[in-house]
Amino acid sequence: MLFQETEAGAKRKAFRAALESGRLLQFPGAMNPLTAMEIENTGFDGVYISGAVLSAELGLPDIGLTTLSEVAQRGHQIARVTSLPSIIDIDTGFGEPMSVARTIHHMEDAGISAAHLEDQQNPKRCGHLDNKVIVPVEEMVRKIKAAADARRDQDFVLIARTDAKASEGMEAAINRAKAYLDAGADMIFPEALHNESEFETFRKAIKAPLLANMTEFGKTELLTTQQLSDLGYNLVIYPVTTLRIAMGAVSSGLKQIKAEGTQESLVQAMQTRKQLYELLRYEDYNNYDQGIYNFKLS
Repeated sequence: MLFQETEAGAKRKAFRAALESGRLLQFPGAMNPLTAMEIENTGFDGVYISGAVLSAELGLPDIGLTTLSEVAQRGHQIARVTSLPSIIDIDTGFGEPMSVARTIHHMEDAGISAAHLEDQQNPKRCGHLDNKVIVPVEEMVRKIKAAADARRDQDFVLIARTDAKASEGMEAAINRAKAYLDAGADMIFPEALHNESEFETFRKAIKAPLLANMTEFGKTELLTTQQLSDLGYNLVIYPVTTLRIAMGAVSSGLKQIKAEGTQESLVQAMQTRKQLYELLRYEDYNNYDQGIYNFKLS
């Protein structure tokens, strides 16, 4: 069959198994469906769908301005083009516990494999900015319980993100993580840890699967996959990396065209038409279309 055949349930089941494999999984961020296809083509383990990137694509800052429908639609568009599992950022869940439950249903329907919910107060801000406000533990626990109860597919992975380290300290962040696991979270995402030592401290305290965020220009030292593997982390995301690579190239390229009056000097750095068509399986679509068009009843 020409189109993506791997069902959402199969992706979720495979992701669950991969989390138990003992190896570090790498999930680069996909700023659009085409990027997700390239992530799979390059051989990564999965696709991450960043709320910050989705906001930026819409020309908005990452402060909780996107809606549930916008996030679910973009998640579906990205998840549908790849056989890889996808993790999506649902910020603070788009409301109170009942709204969080509805959000989980939307993400399941969109074909997503996992979602992470954070304990910031809405309107939230980027996890690597200062002066974040954290909700009480009890409020976050209610949201996690609602999310866990709402799951129809028990292979859907529920990730609890805590931003508490920056404002409440390491011990409080660890205690929150334990409470979130007790409430039904499958995995913990400790946001804005500073260095290898802090990642190690968190790993020693938490026995559940852990997600490491390797975002650029933030508070976290960029650790290698070898370092994270040695620390015992289960998954690493590179949430905004592809957007930053692309926008860096776009900004530089536009300046060159403006200065030189032509894009000639940029052509060697571009993805070629042939490469794009291969990624899109252009010829396969053409053959599929011709096969249907030429079909005749015997």
